[in-house]
Amino acid sequence: MSDQYDVVVIGGGPAGYHAAIRAAQLGLNTACIDKWIGKEGPAFGGTCLNVGCIPSKALLDTSLKFLQARDEYGELGIKIKGASVDVPAMIARKDQVVQNLTGGVASLLKSNNVTALTGSARLHAGRVITFTPHEGEPTQLQAEHVIIATGSVPVDIPPCPLTDDLIVDSTGALEFQSVPKRLGIIGAGVIGLELGSVWRRLGSQVVVLEALEDFLPMADKNIAREAKKQFEAQGMDVRLGTRVTGSTPLSKTVKIQYMVVEEEREETFDKVIVAVGRRPYTENLLEPDSGVNLDERGFIYVNDLCSTDSPGVYAVGDVVRGPMLAHKGMEEGIMVAERIAGHKPMVNYDTVPSVIYTHPEIAWVGRTEQELKAQGENFKTGIFPMSASGRAMASADTVGMIKVLADEETDRILGVHMIGAHVSELVAEAVIAMEFGSSAEDIGLTMFAHPTLSEEFHEAALATDGHAIHIASRKRKK
Repeated sequence: MSDQYDVVVIGGGPAGYHAAIRAAQLGLNTACIDKWIGKEGPAFGGTCLNVGCIPSKALLDTSLKFLQARDEYGELGIKIKGASVDVPAMIARKDQVVQNLTGGVASLLKSNNVTALTGSARLHAGRVITFTPHEGEPTQLQAEHVIIATGSVPVDIPPCPLTDDLIVDSTGALEFQSVPKRLGIIGAGVIGLELGSVWRRLGSQVVVLEALEDFLPMADKNIAREAKKQFEAQGMDVRLGTRVTGSTPLSKTVKIQYMVVEEEREETFDKVIVAVGRRPYTENLLEPDSGVNLDERGFIYVNDLCSTDSPGVYAVGDVVRGPMLAHKGMEEGIMVAERIAGHKPMVNYDTVPSVIYTHPEIAWVGRTEQELKAQGENFKTGIFPMSASGRAMASADTVGMIKVLADEETDRILGVHMIGAHVSELVAEAVIAMEFGSSAEDIGLTMFAHPTLSEEFHEAALATDGHAIHIASRKRKK
């Protein structure tokens, strides 16, 4: 094994393996170090592929199909009697999907001539790295450039420490072998809502305890309001303004103590999922002389181009500022690799899409209405409901809306917010539009196939000036 590299990437999650593969494609001698141990041994792909994005989507899709088969297909003329779910089989399929994809990442690294190293890394001054394999003695690597992509881990809360299968984090929630009769979830963010949706569909009584007074404050207010309405209609008990103060594990259940205003309350659950967010992972990563500094929140400090305070050392993904999203990390990793090779790309942080993979799905890009108001911007709004879409009616999935926010004077699109079926896919249209500086009129003048759900974006853009065809106009035609 060579100990001299042009680029060493520390971390093999989405940000890291994208950086490594792109660097190798650009002709740089590249190594990627990853310490993850999966069920079948070392596994690349990080949190996303192993215990995050991919396995959670496998369970979300399976649980939705089950719910629709049991409760909804009859309305379509499809008769299914006695639908049931085999939870161990569902978990086994999820594991197989994970194994296929992590193995795929290892194959991609190999086919691109990236040296894949499984073990831990510690960064010293001068871009020297101590690599400690899972089995064997530590060795020293020297790199011209280092890219740190060590990701994040779930946040623990002192009142509710993880406890042997009763109180679990997002990783443990992917391994239940039966449906909890009563499930408590601490945190009404993306992870809590997605995991709550999985087990609610399969029969759990789900109670979500959220300390904030507002539901999904990062989303546009119209979308957040509709989302809460839909989740509660599905049977999810969302309790805002609740602060967890303690937990008492019993033999087969756990009691959770919490405060609502000044009132103390207690609930008993079969399982509890702690989903209050994630924090950057830098444990045992940096020697004091590495020159890499952390900010006040524990993130590695970087500039807009992901350079750290140490020359030749970069950091990308969850371990740096910005939203903890796999696709944001991927683009940062590719940007850094290309800049090392002498190119000049940049990441446009104004067009990073966000998605919540519940049903209905929630997605957005750009600024929200509340942000525009706080910033004193003059804007116009166009909203088109899914209930007015012929394709949505034909699919028996008419919940939701698409909302377009555009500058009052220039007509430039400032934000697009969606809730409904398949909006995780539809939001890409809005991202592309904003990336190219499109106006609402540009979208209104673009031809969309009929009948499609994508037409709703077209109609919402038209609605900013009262020109939508399939809803009553609220403005005088121009």
